[in-house]
Amino acid sequence: MCVVRPAALALASALRQRAAASVSGLAATRGGRPLSGGDGGGSPPSPAGCRSLCSRMALREGLVFRQPSGGPSSRLKDTGSARQPLYESSSSTYTYLLADSNSAEAVIIDPVLETVERDLMLVNQLGLTLKIAVNTHCHADHITGSGRLKRQVSGLRSAISRLSGASADLLLDDGDSIPFGRHVLTVRETPGHTDGCVTLVLGDQSLAFTGDALLIRGCGRTDFQQGCANRLYDSVHQKIFTLPDQCLVYPAHDYKGQTVSTVGEERRFNPRLTRSREEFIDIMNNLNLEKPAKIALTAAVLPIPRVPVTIVN
Repeated sequence: MCVVRPAALALASALRQRAAASVSGLAATRGGRPLSGGDGGGSPPSPAGCRSLCSRMALREGLVFRQPSGGPSSRLKDTGSARQPLYESSSSTYTYLLADSNSAEAVIIDPVLETVERDLMLVNQLGLTLKIAVNTHCHADHITGSGRLKRQVSGLRSAISRLSGASADLLLDDGDSIPFGRHVLTVRETPGHTDGCVTLVLGDQSLAFTGDALLIRGCGRTDFQQGCANRLYDSVHQKIFTLPDQCLVYPAHDYKGQTVSTVGEERRFNPRLTRSREEFIDIMNNLNLEKPAKIALTAAVLPIPRVPVTIVN
């Protein structure tokens, strides 16, 4: 057990104890202005094979972080943010649920179609109001659960990068903000795996949800869906590696049972992204990977009916 930065993580029990009965309205914001867009499983891998990264994380009073059996969980004592890791085994995808424990406003990141019912059960058990379902990019290895979630959750809005070419209620640009209660996720465009990849950074820069741009000791492939190794190299070095060393990195996938890293660790030890640009491009151009099994399906079902986004002053 160790103490790390506030606003990083929280136990689900914090929400059970503190979630409010009523929830205020939520809007994604662009440049400080709200955006209004209209209405628009499995369990984590066993931590037995996971490295403990606590010793390398920043120290600050107010947050206890631990990794019990069943996956990492934490309790934030003074800032009231919560994060619950969720996992889909066939695509090795992490879905993240973040919530403000006072207002009970929640955001879900990268939901998967097959695990929507699991996610909704957790949301209901914790008494949350799910406001936005955001995808870090158009995934080729699974079908997003955003559409099914919207059909079952009144007022839920979908969000994805404007550059993705997909439809959603909220089309995100670099620098946009997604608030939930007292907390906010800031959008950083990190193309290279796809044109529409984004990294979502918690307001105090203690957490970064990097999608497929940066994985733990790896990165997303660049051989399909507008992939470009040169752009990915710039995205990671300019938009992710410029975050504080102690910023926790939560990727969209992991295939080895790892759940979390830090920006400082990846900057020092990532076997691909510690290389020169030329070496990185050569590595990425010679991976010779098979195409994801669901790439044709995801292309067919990703777009969902979109209500045009309106900027409200």
